Amino acid sequence: MKVFDNKHIKNVAFVGAHRSGKTTLSETMLYEAGLINRRGTVEQKNTVSDYHEFEHQRGASVFSTPLHTEWRNYKINIIDTPGLDDFIGDIISAIRVSDTIVTVINAKHGADIGTEIIWNYADRFHKPTLFVINKIDSEKANFEMSFNSLKELVGNNAVLIQYPVVIDGAQCIIDVLKMRCYKFGPEGGKPEKLPIPEAQLDYANELHNILVEKAAENDEELMELYFDKGTLNEDELRKGIKLGMLNHDMFPVFCVSALKDMGTGRLMGFIDNVAPAAADLKPEQTIEGQLITPDVSADTSLFVFKTIYQPNLGQITFFKVMSGEVSCNDKLFNTRTGESETINQLYIMDGKQKHSVEKLTVGDIGATTKLKFTETNDTLATKAEAGTIKPIKYPQPRLVKAAFAADKSEEEKLSEALRRIHSQDLTIDVSYNSETKQTLVGTQGELHLATLTWLLENIYDVTPRFETPKISYRETIQRSATANYRHKKQSGGSGQFGQVHLKIEPYFEGMPEPEGFSLRGKEVVDLPWDGKLVFYNCIVGGVIDQRYLPSIMKGILEVMESGPLTDSFIRDVRAIVYDGKMHPVDSNDISFKIAGAHAFKDAFLNANPKLLEPTEKMELRLPESMIGNVMTELQSRRAIIQGIDTETHYQILKCTIPSAELSDFSSQLRSITQGRATYTSKFDGYAVVPNHIQKEIIQKRELLTV
Repeated sequence: MKVFDNKHIKNVAFVGAHRSGKTTLSETMLYEAGLINRRGTVEQKNTVSDYHEFEHQRGASVFSTPLHTEWRNYKINIIDTPGLDDFIGDIISAIRVSDTIVTVINAKHGADIGTEIIWNYADRFHKPTLFVINKIDSEKANFEMSFNSLKELVGNNAVLIQYPVVIDGAQCIIDVLKMRCYKFGPEGGKPEKLPIPEAQLDYANELHNILVEKAAENDEELMELYFDKGTLNEDELRKGIKLGMLNHDMFPVFCVSALKDMGTGRLMGFIDNVAPAAADLKPEQTIEGQLITPDVSADTSLFVFKTIYQPNLGQITFFKVMSGEVSCNDKLFNTRTGESETINQLYIMDGKQKHSVEKLTVGDIGATTKLKFTETNDTLATKAEAGTIKPIKYPQPRLVKAAFAADKSEEEKLSEALRRIHSQDLTIDVSYNSETKQTLVGTQGELHLATLTWLLENIYDVTPRFETPKISYRETIQRSATANYRHKKQSGGSGQFGQVHLKIEPYFEGMPEPEGFSLRGKEVVDLPWDGKLVFYNCIVGGVIDQRYLPSIMKGILEVMESGPLTDSFIRDVRAIVYDGKMHPVDSNDISFKIAGAHAFKDAFLNANPKLLEPTEKMELRLPESMIGNVMTELQSRRAIIQGIDTETHYQILKCTIPSAELSDFSSQLRSITQGRATYTSKFDGYAVVPNHIQKEIIQKRELLTV
């Protein structure tokens, strides 16, 4: 297979809303280039891109799929991505390694909510972007509405290169860059190239002038030419458009019918001749601050952007060559682990089809198999000490569930399967909560969870069960209380005896030392689960021997590991041992440990015990028009609103919210905002649980333990 240089390799990510036609467009591009002789369809489940069984079941893309095509001495690598943000991990990975983002819009719906969600992610990468309005021949297509909605989303930097028109019953596309009319037959395919009809000429000239002005803005030399000549020729236009795309200041807009193969060849020609290549982009930066330039003579560095597991092939590792070139049997080092990897085989992938190659050069995208130590986000380089390319940052999970194997004997099998799936999809988070003794699995939403379930059942042969996670409550007290407990046990010889009198109080930083007691000793214990136990020895007259005080404290700490309200950890208490009794023969460490534990538990129950719940600090990004509904929803979940800021067309709402209220929050938020709101959250601390909710929690626990 031919090896292309980095100026003739174009990497494009197809992104856009669900049902916009990305998979059909990629299929048509492969067909146009002659790489396939028959176009498949999503409905017939025979496209190159959507090859996975789960995608066939859903009738839509679920995974991003690398493809390639060749067009007029250029190689175009395509990554066809899903259209739902449940699969945002695959979308982000594709954007990260693309040179140009191709955002596909359904002409029937325009730049809808799905487009907006994807655009918000794509825009953050500041990558060159063009838009393709698809399905222009559809009966319900509305190109003007689609373009206007696009301008509302991205502003006046969206500039028409083409627009559709029907002339004498034939679908035509007017191209205002080439100033040509492309006339298509009923079945599409190769168009007839014609002069622009007289009736369209004024409008086409108007759009051409807008295009010229926008292109000239991106370069001083072009601006001078424009002032001198009043126009720019086609080559000068291409230069200006490319610079505008690189500056993220110009978004060319095309129109196609992917299903009928109308306009696809022209789009591919623009990608070849105008869209930036890897050589045009800024150098990649490493974690260490180094720059990796896309130079074929530099040391080799590969960036791993995707890994998948297939039962018949094992792990397939997808990478982009960031510098140098890679050949079969090259030995490279994983800069994260220091381990060496041998590239035994190199492939270009078209869906599930592998094409073996001997070499890939800088800017290209390829795949290999059987790497032992390499995962998504890793860098493979000629030298072990080479820089590590900055990793892709993925959004945090929006839906967290506790995961169990339906068959308890398969828990280990489930854990291994989840570990492997996480290594392929970093938007799936897997952790173990030692406190609740639950494996927690975080996903991007219900559909993402359904995909995970399918993979576990069909690929890894283990049936999972998902539940709402337990909440890691804390217990504490709100007032002081005293108690005493005598532990006495006789069993024939020496028995057990210990009596402890103690007082407990709520602890807070900076509180004064207790009054009315003779302080003989103090120990501050920083608890592993946060908070403190402050233990005072106030024994007078030797009624309890000094050597038994550590045993009393040990008994107290054991109770604090499993509080009497909900078996949760107790925190922020100070205990004052001020009296007691011992026996010259029967007293021992175990006796005072038991007495201390019981005395502490009795006092705790009399000290107005209180549940504390974990809270999250949350930041939401949402359209201004939706702020009222979202605030109502948050307040119904006991959130405390802390402030609202403005960011362009969005509001940034900040609040704290109990973790217990988040189990179905992402689904509800998506419902009331049509998916236009996003949020991040992180652990903030603990807050007092309201009395009525505390009562419900305790009652529920009592029912479960009956």
